[in-house]
Amino acid sequence: MLSRPPASVNAALYLAAARLGYRRQFAYPASAFWGLVTNLFFGALRVAVLVALFGSRPQVAGFTMQDAITYTGLTQAFIAAFSLFGWYDFMRVIHRGEVGGDLLRPVNVLAFWAAQDAGRAAGQFVLRGLPMLGLFALLWGAGFPGGPQAGLTVLSVGLAWACGFAFRFLVNCAAFWSPDAVGIGRFAWAAMNLCCGFLMPLALFPGWFQSVLAWTPFPAMLNTTVELWLGQRIGPDAWAALGTQLAWTVALFALAAMVLARGLRRLELAGG
Repeated sequence: MLSRPPASVNAALYLAAARLGYRRQFAYPASAFWGLVTNLFFGALRVAVLVALFGSRPQVAGFTMQDAITYTGLTQAFIAAFSLFGWYDFMRVIHRGEVGGDLLRPVNVLAFWAAQDAGRAAGQFVLRGLPMLGLFALLWGAGFPGGPQAGLTVLSVGLAWACGFAFRFLVNCAAFWSPDAVGIGRFAWAAMNLCCGFLMPLALFPGWFQSVLAWTPFPAMLNTTVELWLGQRIGPDAWAALGTQLAWTVALFALAAMVLARGLRRLELAGG
């Protein structure tokens, strides 16, 4: 019987996967630069729309003009890091049969892919997220959290990525049952963008829709981070928001692990 590798070996493999995922993002700096330029262009358009929405009003749904500009900068900064426009990597691996290679590694498949994506997200945030935030601060005066709120916001960013990854991985597992699950993914990303607060702040939605969304994991994937960043949730309310993010993250990872196990049981691979 083959013995399981020690935990220290597994940890080293996950760290190596995260490191390679991070370094891979720097392979094409020109692509990252033009992606940043594109995000800045559309960010400027979104700022113009929000400025028109406010008009002469000092606040809209609890957002000041400065809050709205900071919100726009944040959501543009997290597009690549959180893969808000879609992520099909695991889906392609399943369809091509390359998932068999993952099964040969002495690691947990879900944890291995999470480590890779964590490195990818960190690399994208360094290349595109941080410059975007800096440009919004320089051009439009976007704000940054300070004091203890900054630490809570950093925790929220990590949980938002983790919750979003678990959801994306779960959607990708549809490839075990569908020969072409891209359509399922496109529908899922559209729903996520609407419900996580990327297209517009959730505070601008009707009250009944906000109540419905409160029972879903989508606000934990972005909107909670925005609210903490802007100081709309402080003290006990901020900790409650982080607890909700953590609960949804754990629940989605557990569901993704269960669906992955069922998918692998029906997986059939052929080839030499």
